Amino acid sequence: MIIGGSASQALASQVAKELDDKLCSVETKKFPDGERYFRIKDEIPEDERVIVVQSTGYPQDENMMELFFILDTLSDMNIKDVIVVSPYLGYSRQERRFKEVECISAKATAKLIQTMGVKRLISINLHEESICDLYDIPVDNLSAMPAIAQHIQNTFDVKPVILAPDKGAINFAKEIATQLDTDYDYLEKVRLSPEVVETKTKNISVKDRNVVIIDDIISTGGTIVNAIEILKDQGAVDVDVFCVHPVLVNDAVLKINAAGAHSVQGTNTLKSDVSFISVAKTIANHLNSI
Repeated sequence: MIIGGSASQALASQVAKELDDKLCSVETKKFPDGERYFRIKDEIPEDERVIVVQSTGYPQDENMMELFFILDTLSDMNIKDVIVVSPYLGYSRQERRFKEVECISAKATAKLIQTMGVKRLISINLHEESICDLYDIPVDNLSAMPAIAQHIQNTFDVKPVILAPDKGAINFAKEIATQLDTDYDYLEKVRLSPEVVETKTKNISVKDRNVVIIDDIISTGGTIVNAIEILKDQGAVDVDVFCVHPVLVNDAVLKINAAGAHSVQGTNTLKSDVSFISVAKTIANHLNSI
């Protein structure tokens, strides 16, 4: 049985179709004062494995609270085998303490999720792998890169260079490039003098080549805008931008397009105007394997 929260109902439907499983009928709404309401409308046998699909991105508090409502309702129904699929796990960008006595939000949410009787948590491209260590239950950190690579293969006529905007994202570029059998690189800052820093591709030339920029999260778009401008200066032809989690704060897409992006595309871990790539098969294949 698949249950989709408000943030991921379309994705939940896709996962149910991939698994040939039933999508549970639910009722959810928001009251005038902003509080949420949730009800499960179908009967669920106590021995049923229930998969709850709910991303907890913006508005994080609202989506996280609805997840807790779903889990508490399942507990009241005496459902014991509950798996949470949160493709984008909110509050995961602070997994350690940077200042004294500040909340480690990823740890706090881990505690809350585990108290709700969850047997397993599945997410996609967590901001840090170490987030898994905050949980006492199994946490599966899946990769959306194969799905993105397949989408590129299906829609691009010429193999592009896969580029990470910084060294921290190089493994994403490598994973996609390996599947596509193409080149990959990252942008590196080189200090030419005490006053001058040049940013350029580390190993290969992008002159007269199409480039795909890949990152896990695009939020404000500032890093991507800078990367596009550098690549255009270095002679790149088309620059397409891909990400796993299209957070896209304010006018991020507008800024990226204005910088010269040929396209901006993300997966449907989050709902957005650019969520063109489905991770349903990635999730379903993993669920079938456990």
